[in-house]
Amino acid sequence: MQNVITEEKIERYLKITKEALDKISISAPERSFNRKLAEDFLNMATSYYKDAEHFRKNGDVVNAFASVNYAHGWIDCGARIGLFDAAGDDRLFTLYE
Repeated sequence: MQNVITEEKIERYLKITKEALDKISISAPERSFNRKLAEDFLNMATSYYKDAEHFRKNGDVVNAFASVNYAHGWIDCGARIGLFDAAGDDRLFTLYE
């Protein structure tokens, strides 16, 4: 069986990543270097998520799939290293412990 990027798969990944974006909050203190880093991570995740939506809308499922996975990777990394508070959710995020 060949793996195929379907509209349903894209929709599922977009939904999961949107849920993760809505759940996280920046945990780094306002005037810290890590705050700027967290804001950058969040900006990257949001930008890739928007790219994924754009590609999907235009029928480019391959780039939509790649973009949504990059978006979630930025979120996941930020949660794992403590830039984001993921509320202990190990379903949406790969937490350290």
